Amino acid sequence: MRSDIEALLRPDLRGRSAYGAPQLDVPVALNTNENSYAVPPVVVAAITDAVAAIAGGLNRYPDREFTALRSALAAYLSRSGTAVGSEAVWAANGSNEVLLHLLQAFGGPGRTALGFTPAYSMHPIITTTTGTTWVDGMRGLGAEGRFDLTAASAAQQVTTHRPDIVFLCSPNNPTGTALGLDVVEAVYAAAPHALVVVDEAYAEFARVGTPSALTLLAGRPRLVVTRTMSKAFALAGARLGYLAADPDLVDALRLVRMPYHLSSQTQAVALAALAHTDLMLDTVEAIKAERDRIVAALPSMGLTPVPSDANFVLFGHLTDAAATWRALLDAGVLVRDVGVPHYLRVTAGTPQETTAFLDALAPLAPTHRLEAP
Repeated sequence: MRSDIEALLRPDLRGRSAYGAPQLDVPVALNTNENSYAVPPVVVAAITDAVAAIAGGLNRYPDREFTALRSALAAYLSRSGTAVGSEAVWAANGSNEVLLHLLQAFGGPGRTALGFTPAYSMHPIITTTTGTTWVDGMRGLGAEGRFDLTAASAAQQVTTHRPDIVFLCSPNNPTGTALGLDVVEAVYAAAPHALVVVDEAYAEFARVGTPSALTLLAGRPRLVVTRTMSKAFALAGARLGYLAADPDLVDALRLVRMPYHLSSQTQAVALAALAHTDLMLDTVEAIKAERDRIVAALPSMGLTPVPSDANFVLFGHLTDAAATWRALLDAGVLVRDVGVPHYLRVTAGTPQETTAFLDALAPLAPTHRLEAP
């Protein structure tokens, strides 16, 4: 960046790097937790018809309240057994914009947001862009494992830092670990004046019995659960994220959203996909099987996978994560270096992609893994 432009930039943004996962043309791309399965042809046809139906009216602004979409999202969330009304749902262009709306409304200069790292890298980035101060909480404190977060530890850190917003990830990115509801309850109780945001972007991939914070929404007006259609619904390119929260909290987000922020096309695409929910989610179990296959295979290579409730696996015991990342790329497999020393993250894709990843990693492991103590 030129010095004269940097001088005009907000001081708190100077010297920072923009978010950007590598977008490389490789045979096997397993670095951004996309769903490797294409949108089914039946749904492609439905999306095409839906967009064609509204195309003639694109001279008019879209439904500002995206009424039909909110109703469809509420119906989808209610399938889990927890009733969610359309007035409790909000949506935006990807879950990142949903998070941005929350920070614009409830963060800002003089306010702080706390997250427990390693976690989703966009949480501190979005926080900073709104002038909110980011506080780095930590996982794995005390007797728990390196990536675990206990109710006692989380509540203690919230009490110490007194944030205005708390971010929790379940399942967590990049570790894949899910939270018990006791952690959410403890954080909510320890932060009586804070917004508590539970990021459940990967909830559909959780193992059987993993609870959702949706079950805690009733009676907790400061609790927010965010979701996305990018992962399980295989709609990363459509950019549709959403949340469930108290209707009064949802109403506050109208103060910060841009006018007509969800295009007619976006609403049409999402509605067409939701009309075929069962078909769109048909690949979830196959992806979970590949995730579990990766977790089962890596120990025999002397590597350490973190048990995952997401569509990816964080694995470690690497001497030099960056060197292993490069070696895998040279073999045509792109994974993610998430900045955790000795660890890399790999998306669970198709069976063929899993085989390609394991076949590329196996000959590297003997020279890339840490020696046993």
